[in-house]
Amino acid sequence: MSETPPNPASPDAAADQPMMRVLSQYLKDLSFENPGSPTSLRADLAAPSLEVSVDVNAKRLGEGQFEVELACRGTATRESETVFVVECNYAGLFLLQNIPEGQIEAVLLVEAPRLLFPFARQIVAGATRDGGFPPLTLEPLDFASMYRAQAERRAAAGSDTVGTA
Repeated sequence: MSETPPNPASPDAAADQPMMRVLSQYLKDLSFENPGSPTSLRADLAAPSLEVSVDVNAKRLGEGQFEVELACRGTATRESETVFVVECNYAGLFLLQNIPEGQIEAVLLVEAPRLLFPFARQIVAGATRDGGFPPLTLEPLDFASMYRAQAERRAAAGSDTVGTA
């Protein structure tokens, strides 16, 4: 008796495969502040120093549905004066199916933000450009390394808190 291997294209095989689907993406919040304008826009001034941060948060919304949010913030200063501040919270609604419980956190904090980041990056660049400055182009991020570092910090602190990478 010979067994026929399962056909990967069959509906039954696909039903058991791990899957992540983007149901929607959206801008939750966008803020751009240019407190020193128009003086801060003068071309003869030194380039401002930049401080950039990106946080990732995830929360369960229902059976297999999760919201993942990227919170991006860029602050430019020159001689202790704020030149501009840009904040962008960009999120996505994800459907996860057949993903082992122990892997859901990694999918939400690594794979989901990897899909969202290019859109948030474009919004931040556009906001700073529209504010009269060169576009603030966020450098590509290694969400896997961020996740591992967060897991190590949690382990060192003895915490099981999930949510930010």
